[in-house]
Amino acid sequence: MSTETARTAPAARTTGQGALSGRVALVAGATRGAGRAMAVELGRAGATVYATGRTTRESVSEVGRPTETIEETAELVTAAGGTGIAVPTDHLDPARVRALTERIDRDHGRLDILVNDVWGGDHLLDFDRKVWEVELERGLRMLRLGVETHLITSHFALPLLIRRPGGLVVEVTDGTAEYHRDQYRGNLFFDLTKNAPIRAAFGLAKELAEHGGTAVCVSPGFLRSEEMLDAFGVREENWRDAVAKEPHFAIAESPAYLGRAVAALACDPDRGRWNGQSLSSGQLALEYGVRDTDGSQPDGWRYFIEVVHGGKQATAEDYR
Repeated sequence: MSTETARTAPAARTTGQGALSGRVALVAGATRGAGRAMAVELGRAGATVYATGRTTRESVSEVGRPTETIEETAELVTAAGGTGIAVPTDHLDPARVRALTERIDRDHGRLDILVNDVWGGDHLLDFDRKVWEVELERGLRMLRLGVETHLITSHFALPLLIRRPGGLVVEVTDGTAEYHRDQYRGNLFFDLTKNAPIRAAFGLAKELAEHGGTAVCVSPGFLRSEEMLDAFGVREENWRDAVAKEPHFAIAESPAYLGRAVAALACDPDRGRWNGQSLSSGQLALEYGVRDTDGSQPDGWRYFIEVVHGGKQATAEDYR
């Protein structure tokens, strides 16, 4: 099998063009990174995708990255075969989120997929500081951006989603339940923020069950987001040049990997078997035959659990 065939065949098999035709998705936090990739891959499967966030061509969020906008995400969704709709939304503003869901209701009368990917708190991180050493406002802002936004969005979006059985909620975080069980993330505010979506998916699974809905929490591995690539001074085309600086970057995955995995999950009529679970991109990729853009199947969290923290003698390539 050629590299090109390996890269495209699995995604085409599990999320064929039009597989989500007629379905409506809201990707909250679709400006860049995994959020953008999930929006695009849902669109590639035929969905209408509302892409929301705070950075537009006219306004830049506190993240401070003006080159990535929700309008561009919506255009990428449409170019992939779906229908992309950009709606500027601060998900900490209940009135804005209510207006967003009312618009979706007016335009389509349904919501089939909700992806809670709002974050935007990396600039607030101070690692290896005790809770009393972290600037309180920075820590609380982190919790608001990564937890409160998800709760507000679910509060307003789920009454629309449960109108029809089969709705899917995807909470997005950084790290799996298995990884978090034994590892502390070096900042209590960050640790709480990244554990909360796991518990949210568990709770939402209970609340959605009687409505035939499914809720899961997903996590990418070592993500080659735009910010991460910039931090290492590389581009997607030459990302491996950063491995010399950070050897564990050899396990890194592109945002498209999680995007393809989530799209495959959304297309799975038996996705209810995952209800309430914490899942990784690597785990879903193995289940659905999804591959990253280079044809590999990185299992980043397994690598960190077994090799980095577990002491197993292996390399990142053994987990690709």
